[in-house]
Amino acid sequence: MAAIPILLVHGIRTSASMWRQQVERLRDDGHSVLAIDLPGHGALLGEEFTVEGALREIDAGVTALGGRVMLVGLSLGGYYAIAYAGAHPERVAGLVAAGCSTVPGGPGLAAYRGLARGIRLLPDRGLWLHTTMVRALVPRQGAHDVLAGGVALDVMDAGLRATGTLRPLASLAAYPGPVWLVNGALDQFRLNERRFLAACRRGRRVIVPGATHLVSLAQPQRFTAVLRGVAAELSADFPAEEAGGEPGPIVGPGQ
Repeated sequence: MAAIPILLVHGIRTSASMWRQQVERLRDDGHSVLAIDLPGHGALLGEEFTVEGALREIDAGVTALGGRVMLVGLSLGGYYAIAYAGAHPERVAGLVAAGCSTVPGGPGLAAYRGLARGIRLLPDRGLWLHTTMVRALVPRQGAHDVLAGGVALDVMDAGLRATGTLRPLASLAAYPGPVWLVNGALDQFRLNERRFLAACRRGRRVIVPGATHLVSLAQPQRFTAVLRGVAAELSADFPAEEAGGEPGPIVGPGQ
């Protein structure tokens, strides 16, 4: 049995640094683990966020880990992980999509974009509000990790606009591998959870008690336990010759 490589994709306005607690524990289990930055975030802060750019960064991460991975995405990263798995099923041994069980579109997305544009008009472009909310909603270590990679203040509208063009239900239907939909019990992004589960060919739903939308930060031990269980299950069927690639940095460059 080989330890399956694991690629982690962050949420909007955060960066690879948000995964520090998961990276450390999964590496202790023997996995090669890479947490990437999406365009407009972390080490790629100056880049424009586009669908093509986000999928390109995921593809580069998969390649760095040997060409076939357990793919994990949270929120924004979850939507793009789903899109990537649907388009490249041969490169994804298993998919964990967390905090992204709402179809991104319609009045809800329009309202979210309007709020984001309003926040960007604040004198500090929303930095104080963002850091205050993070520190209020997640434990101290998680807040430190999520802020360590910087705050992507200018990416919200472009990120949300691009994400509104995705079709996650179709992507899930196109992906033949196993899918774990992992959501915090208190997550507002569970609105279409049953539709997402029904779209999966081999889907499972996992609810993390006491967790909000940022499930990996709000309940890091419980969330990490879920990832460890998924990784162990996938590793049982993962050929030793496919394990490999460079483990990569725990966080993105310069973070």
